[in-house]
Amino acid sequence: MRKRGSIHAFMLAALGCLGLNAGAFAADSGKNWVSLISKEGMETWREGFGTWTNVGEATAAPDGSKKIETQTGGGILVNGPDGHTENLFSKLEHGDLEARIEFMVPPQSNSGIYFQGRYEVQILDSWGVAEPTYSDCGGIYQRWKDEKGYEGYAPKVNASKRPGEWQTFEVLFRAPRFDAAGKKTANARFVKVLHNGKLVHENVEVTGPTRAAAFEDEQPKGPLMIQGDHGPVAIRRFEIREMKAGD
Repeated sequence: MRKRGSIHAFMLAALGCLGLNAGAFAADSGKNWVSLISKEGMETWREGFGTWTNVGEATAAPDGSKKIETQTGGGILVNGPDGHTENLFSKLEHGDLEARIEFMVPPQSNSGIYFQGRYEVQILDSWGVAEPTYSDCGGIYQRWKDEKGYEGYAPKVNASKRPGEWQTFEVLFRAPRFDAAGKKTANARFVKVLHNGKLVHENVEVTGPTRAAAFEDEQPKGPLMIQGDHGPVAIRRFEIREMKAGD
């Protein structure tokens, strides 16, 4: 696990290289890190979360099956007994955001984190994949139109761990920009994405919502979404810090 704060220093250095000054895109001094996972309950998430539960322990089934075994308690989110339930939406709606996420999937399982409910960083059992694509873990998923996929960005490296091991994402996301009339003036952008401490994306624009997004439009703010219907996933850390919106 990287030390707390290391990602923030790394991100600020990256912003300087990209020509984004601290005033235009920096941590809001009035905003601290907020955890979206409590020790019990689901109070930071919108109602309608199906069989998502807050448990005390989560491990991949020892028989190698596509299952997660749990124990009672709190502090870890799991999407039910079979990994096929509703998508989970945060009550918080965000613009520019820094996020730290820790997750685990069993063999062959699949999920994803959708920033603003629209732009997905893929979660998948991609252990051992030699040439990852957009659909592998850490990829920015493709868009979809007229029954065809397009765009989509593979991770620079496959940083995946074995299924059943805990993994991390550290993400700096820049929301799309709009003028006073509501016309989009800049695309959403993944400024940095680290997977298990390794750089997998840098300054990647997404021209619109990725496939299976909750919303087809684009907005200055939207909820975080954890995909809940593609297979078992456990999330034991989901910390966010809102950033100052600049130009």
